[in-house]
Amino acid sequence: MVEHARMHAKHRGHEAMHAEMVLILIATLVVPQLLLVQWKQRHPRSYNMVTLFQMWVVPVYFTVKLHWWRFLVIWILFSAVTAFVTFRATRKPLVQTTPRLVYKWFLLIYKISYATGIIGYMAVMFTLFGLNLLFKIKPEDAMDFGISLLFYGLYYGVLERDFAEMCADYMASTIGFYSESGMPTKHLSDSVCAVCGQQIFVDVSEEGIIENTYRLSCNHVFHEFCIRGWCIVGKKQTCPYCKEKVDLKRMFSNPWERPHVMYGQLLDWLRYLVAWQPVIIGLVQGINYILGLE
Repeated sequence: MVEHARMHAKHRGHEAMHAEMVLILIATLVVPQLLLVQWKQRHPRSYNMVTLFQMWVVPVYFTVKLHWWRFLVIWILFSAVTAFVTFRATRKPLVQTTPRLVYKWFLLIYKISYATGIIGYMAVMFTLFGLNLLFKIKPEDAMDFGISLLFYGLYYGVLERDFAEMCADYMASTIGFYSESGMPTKHLSDSVCAVCGQQIFVDVSEEGIIENTYRLSCNHVFHEFCIRGWCIVGKKQTCPYCKEKVDLKRMFSNPWERPHVMYGQLLDWLRYLVAWQPVIIGLVQGINYILGLE
């Protein structure tokens, strides 16, 4: 009660200043939102690149500041392998095995982040329901464990999808069957997969990949692994050649696979919170500091 009275006494007469701070907060939250939406619509490529850089760098600042060394070690390992994969994806001419390497790596990270996020979420829910007491685990320890896994899963899931989308664009443009704007530079043969540029059907005497195929509603045929990587990992929902919209419900008819699609949509929404929310909060604090508001 004494502390409560002291707090009221300290802030008595500051109502106008508090109202001004609230108005600044609202204005700073609304205006950047509108600017970000316009930027994303008018210049999506630069917006995605800056967002990716923000996603990659901003958490590291807090990691070093708060001494989260375990996260930093994992971040360095992820960055090293991803840098190598990205380097391979942006080379010209493109090595035949590169598209499959890229999609395998990012699909692996996607699945690991998905499993990690689910386990973290379950740990948080078990703690809220008190089930941690059955294993004699302290609530704070169980909650820290769950939140940490949830953060790891969501962060690397978002980061992986952004890198994968960038690599998918580079590789598809290099192969020539896909153009982000305009017509492709090559004509697609029925026997070639537009995602990896390799033969779809291979004779026994020839070198190549023998695997299942998938035909889209536009009648273009791809390796099943390639088109799934293009849609889930590369965040593309159109045909790699003619850009007709892909029916994801038809592609992922198995109910066990549909959560992967929903998880990907969740990650796309969370990328804003990780990349831009700290910047906006810092902007609010900077304006308050310049105006002398506390």
